[in-house]
Amino acid sequence: MPGPEFSIRRRVQFAETDMAGIAHFSNYFRWMEEVEHAFFRSLGMSVVMRHGDGDITWPRVSVSCDYSGPVRFEDELDLRLRVAKVGGKSLVFEVDVMKGGERVALGKMTSVCCTLENGTMRSVTIPAEIRAKLESGRASP
Repeated sequence: MPGPEFSIRRRVQFAETDMAGIAHFSNYFRWMEEVEHAFFRSLGMSVVMRHGDGDITWPRVSVSCDYSGPVRFEDELDLRLRVAKVGGKSLVFEVDVMKGGERVALGKMTSVCCTLENGTMRSVTIPAEIRAKLESGRASP
């Protein structure tokens, strides 16, 4: 797909596999979060960070994953994240899970920018300086 990607490489751990020796489906969601956190860090940010008088966080409102092939213990995976959309308050990531140059899964996450005050989340417009950093990694339409 066109546009900038952020990528990390990781190895499937034994604890991530089921009795058939195949990575359990739930781990793909953890891996999507792993590359998301690395992406935020690469921009000098975090998924929970101080901003102004409060904290900004990004709770999920939708997550999906389509699988096209298995991965097993010791397989090396490339997790390739793209910012698919930066909305007014929301952010959409797509993650290709690649094994040996072939896509074995495609994940999608939608998060909403929220303030965290006294344990309560409230959606807010993505602050301009955060939007600029996120859009620097946005894929071309």
